[in-house]
Amino acid sequence: MNQEFIIYIGSRMLWTITKVAGPVLLATLVVGLIVAIFQSATQIQEMTLTFIPKIIAVALILLVLGAWMGTQIIGFTVELINSIPAVVR
Repeated sequence: MNQEFIIYIGSRMLWTITKVAGPVLLATLVVGLIVAIFQSATQIQEMTLTFIPKIIAVALILLVLGAWMGTQIIGFTVELINSIPAVVR
């Protein structure tokens, strides 16, 4: 196990996290921005108003992209498990 291998695994891990979490974070960002604009335009300052649309957006993203997210995580895990013999040496 050398330094390049650790950096490679770390970069693959960060890239996988970015790919999997990105759509969910982007959806909540967009929905939060839309709700904030709506609240400022109508002067409705209800704190709980932001949570329901964000929960719905996250649920929809997980329904649509859940299988792809699982495939990405499983692919990284398989790659990590397959690299165990190289680490043991």
